[in-house]
Amino acid sequence: MPNNKALTARALLAVVFWPSLFFFWCLGPFVFFLLSTTSSEVCPLLERREQFLTSANGTLPMLVLQNLIYAIPIGCLVLWSWLLPDPTRARHIVTCIKLFVVSAVLGALWEYGSSLVCDGYGQPFFSPAWRMTSYLPIADIVVNLPLYVLVFSLGRTFSTREDEPAQEPGETIS
Repeated sequence: MPNNKALTARALLAVVFWPSLFFFWCLGPFVFFLLSTTSSEVCPLLERREQFLTSANGTLPMLVLQNLIYAIPIGCLVLWSWLLPDPTRARHIVTCIKLFVVSAVLGALWEYGSSLVCDGYGQPFFSPAWRMTSYLPIADIVVNLPLYVLVFSLGRTFSTREDEPAQEPGETIS
């Protein structure tokens, strides 16, 4: 039976993990995309390559903050893994970390490229490769689907109490 401190730590991690997973990973992309790209009001006012670069580079702090916030559920999984060591879960967490890094890079490239191209206004100043970043959300979805499933299942496993006896379906606890 796990000790009370470990059980309390697991519960506190669950209190951080589940809201951050749903709010940051499900709702956050919409908000962070708007905050981490050059606004549509600014784009038509930009006229020179340097202005587009300055505007895009101004989004970098928000991209870093966004990825730090998105990493909270992964951090919770790592802490849970320290509390309940299991080699199989540890391998899955390493897979989550790798998928997260790929997803973060794809997302940052997409958002930075969106700021450079700026709804088409900056296209003449930059390589056509930056226009290709508009296809990165497709690749990001391909990476994020297994990441979401794996993180959700690991979170469910870690936040479920293991010290309670298994209950048969239809059976009630007296």
